[in-house]
Amino acid sequence: MPAARYTVSDVMSHTAVAIGREASYKEIVELMQQWKVSAVPVLEGEGRVVGVVSEADLLPKEEFRQDDPRLPDQLEEASKAGGVLAEELMSSPAVTVHPDATIAEAARIMARKRVKRLPVVNAEGMLEGIVSRSDLLKVFLRPDEEIEEEIRDAVLAELAPPAHVEASVREGVVTLRGSLRDRALVPLMARAVRAVEGVVDVRMEEEGQAAEAV
Repeated sequence: MPAARYTVSDVMSHTAVAIGREASYKEIVELMQQWKVSAVPVLEGEGRVVGVVSEADLLPKEEFRQDDPRLPDQLEEASKAGGVLAEELMSSPAVTVHPDATIAEAARIMARKRVKRLPVVNAEGMLEGIVSRSDLLKVFLRPDEEIEEEIRDAVLAELAPPAHVEASVREGVVTLRGSLRDRALVPLMARAVRAVEGVVDVRMEEEGQAAEAV
């Protein structure tokens, strides 16, 4: 049985704060303050995401209040300093994710694009929700017992027979105890265990030896 994979739909917020193209600068700031969010998607039509306005898109108005841009890479930011509507301030196209994407995929997109929140869209680009960094960390709230059961049923049952290996989980850290006839299976087993959602670290404890990270 393959290990379960959490997807964005499992952790995202289905209630998303969004704005239209004509939303004003002040409206956007007030909305962010009210809902305590750092970015809001910009919608058009029936709810298609066309851009995102983040705090970084709003700051140039203050940054260049008195000073003109001195470097070429400041020109784009400076151009937003004069923006008053969402369509003038937004970053477009929006960086989005699909609800069936894995947690790891969403995390990679956030890291690569250096964003804190992603609009979740369907195949037509329609907004379905929002996923944030804190949402992605929810998988680490899984109970140790649940993680241990998945490792035993979905990983050890497939990789370890006929060797005797047991798993215990404490605060998300997995300790594998026992021995494997084929040592080449150790890194393979450790990789499979790490792939289980909620695992913080993996340690191997062979008979007569202290546990060590693998």
